[in-house]
Amino acid sequence: MKNAIASMLAAAALLGAASSALASENAAATAAASTASEASYAVRLMTPETALKAASAALASCRSAGFQVAVAVVDRSGLIQAVLRDRFAGAHTPETAINKAWTAASFKMNTTALAQATQSGTASSGIRQIPRVTAVGGGLLIEAAGAPYGAIGVSGAPAGDLDDKCARAGLDAVLDDLNL
Repeated sequence: MKNAIASMLAAAALLGAASSALASENAAATAAASTASEASYAVRLMTPETALKAASAALASCRSAGFQVAVAVVDRSGLIQAVLRDRFAGAHTPETAINKAWTAASFKMNTTALAQATQSGTASSGIRQIPRVTAVGGGLLIEAAGAPYGAIGVSGAPAGDLDDKCARAGLDAVLDDLNL
């Protein structure tokens, strides 16, 4: 009987040691996960289908207003996801639409607001000298659920505010999809 009790005590001691080791491992894993979460972050990205849906809606909006335009959608880093050019849009419009979208994504602000903030004589006017910066209306940020997804740029309507209106139609077409 003494041997059986001694064996049970020894087994309990081993289980206690194993349990303590497991708790230490769990604590180490939790600490490592905490450190990893502080050293990295997660981002949400648009699918190519979502970018194409936004571009198509913007193009349709401009078309219905009688404007031949190009539309570009870029991701949060400014990389192109979709570009559409209507058949009679000017040769310059695809590149301009891309640059408007890139500018909005890069500066994290709509290009109409950037145009106002960088007018001649302001402290920020030099921003307009950076290659690819297009500080005229038509570039809008795509943000949803508190996260930036990218930007949409439209070029070819008679004025920047009309480019903005078409870009807004593209943005509105995908907001519900992105807010989920």
